[in-house]
Amino acid sequence: MSAPALTAHATRTEQAWRALDAVVDPELDEPITDLEFVRSLDVDGGRVTVHLRLPTAFCAPNFAYLMCSDAKDVLTALDWTTAVTVELDDHHDSDLINAGLAADAGYKGTFRHEADSDLDELRVTFRRKAHAAAMERSLTGLLRRDPDRAPETLHGVTLADLPAGPTTDALLRRRATLGLGTAGHLPVLVGHDGVPYPAEQVPLKLRMARSVRISIEGNAHFCRGLLKTRYPESVSGDTTKGTRP
Repeated sequence: MSAPALTAHATRTEQAWRALDAVVDPELDEPITDLEFVRSLDVDGGRVTVHLRLPTAFCAPNFAYLMCSDAKDVLTALDWTTAVTVELDDHHDSDLINAGLAADAGYKGTFRHEADSDLDELRVTFRRKAHAAAMERSLTGLLRRDPDRAPETLHGVTLADLPAGPTTDALLRRRATLGLGTAGHLPVLVGHDGVPYPAEQVPLKLRMARSVRISIEGNAHFCRGLLKTRYPESVSGDTTKGTRP
């Protein structure tokens, strides 16, 4: 293989990894690449083959299908891919999910009578939880910087009042996915409809958002431990294929 061909292959492999960075575990609110759910990634010209793995064989099939489907979508959207194969390994519904993905049958077409809800509804539910967690991180950060500040005063905090940085960036991204505005004058502490809470409800709403954030982070930590236990020889990039450039 010539040097230019090697360079092109590396570039396409990197593009494929970057595309997968956008695929998020809906329950854990983290990219599947950071969670090390990508078992292997192989690029051969315009053909991309990806194998995904999960912490247990009994992870929720709807979550599993959503991640696999999203992975296929983001890779198919690359302007150079001609064929994309995404397969889920070692799951109790692997055969069913992989057949559905190969046929582009969709979630309901894959699970038929077992599909009791649409994936769009699932996405919205978990995007709302991710927004609540991001909102709490931002506001708790303000309280930590000013220990004498009363939680009730957070009612008047706007997006422009938040310090620049990854925590604020994460909040803005999650607002955008829900169709909420990101202009600086908008209040931070809002419901799923973008309407701010009354000042007297701020302490309660902040506690509720904190419980959501703690649950998400705890589940992510637990799943990382399960994955490491299940695949001790291949976690942290120690794979024969798909090592990130």
